[in-house]
Amino acid sequence: MQQLSIWEAETFYAPQDIVIVGAGFSGLWAALHLKQKYPSKKITIIERGATPAGASGRNAGFACFGSLTEILSDIEIMGVDKTLQLISWRFEGLKIIRQHFNDIDFDYHNTGGYELLTHDSSLEKLSYINGLLYNITNATETFVPKNECIENFGFESISHVLENRFEGALHPGKLLTALMHKVIAMDVQVMFGTELKNFDENKDNIILNTSDKRTLSTQHLVFCTNAFSKSLLPEIAVVPARGQVLLTEPIPGLKLNGVFHYNEGFYYFRNLNDRILLGGARNTSIETEYTLDAFTTLPIQQALEDFLSKVILPGQRVAIQQRWAGIMAMGPDKSPVLKQLTDRTFCSIRLGGMGVALAPMMGKMLAEMI
Repeated sequence: MQQLSIWEAETFYAPQDIVIVGAGFSGLWAALHLKQKYPSKKITIIERGATPAGASGRNAGFACFGSLTEILSDIEIMGVDKTLQLISWRFEGLKIIRQHFNDIDFDYHNTGGYELLTHDSSLEKLSYINGLLYNITNATETFVPKNECIENFGFESISHVLENRFEGALHPGKLLTALMHKVIAMDVQVMFGTELKNFDENKDNIILNTSDKRTLSTQHLVFCTNAFSKSLLPEIAVVPARGQVLLTEPIPGLKLNGVFHYNEGFYYFRNLNDRILLGGARNTSIETEYTLDAFTTLPIQQALEDFLSKVILPGQRVAIQQRWAGIMAMGPDKSPVLKQLTDRTFCSIRLGGMGVALAPMMGKMLAEMI
């Protein structure tokens, strides 16, 4: 073990009440809610990277809670009750963000969300789903037909468009930064470049061993490691899933305004400063995207560019400015894993593709458990 100075031992590595592993949205919201509940407790977040490395800073910046076709698919897999619970958590999570921060702090814009449909079949369930969502959104029609948007936005090969006025766009990096500043101001310690290798729980505390051969002790340990949980929590059903994104060069006269969903949410795009940010296409090569490798691949990027040129900007060729990938955490269904693992350990992981919306509620519920 690397020797500590007395100064380090009495500050950075002093015994903690709660250590949170992971400084993405899950870990930061957990720290915020725990510190609100226990203002006098010593809380530290440890993060193995220089910045949060999963999906928190590498997503598309959507403030959304589910499109019609995605909800229908989730009901088929998870049932009505679990699906509605998940939507409710997402919806409430988005409200929590705006309760804690001004919209300008994280570039939030209530643009509305739109789903593009190529067939009529899902519309048969529109009234049914709107009825189910009434107790969540308090709106008789959460999803409203807006077929005039097809011509207004210039889409091709689209039969119907549905609008959801409750959705919007945000800047994930600015939200992470705002959250970081807030928890630090609340006297939460954040230690980057600190990777947990293993831990030993005993009757008095938990000893954490890091990759740089230093140790921390804590009374409670919280895992907010999402897609990177398997090495520390092998018993939890978590599968990493890569989400790829591209960003075009600026497009003069771009008509799009809003956040857009297609094909059960497997494709998603938005206008970002007159550029199209487009992500998804994971369904075109599912098996290759179950990976922890956060780099883009030619087949997925070609699928995205094909969708861009055929549906979003038919007949136009647009230069691509940037490409990137993030790693999400998936499981047998979309339910997050929030539970107490042992006397002293807890986890809030597997937030799927909507961690931005889910993390605030998961952090709040976690604080209620400890």
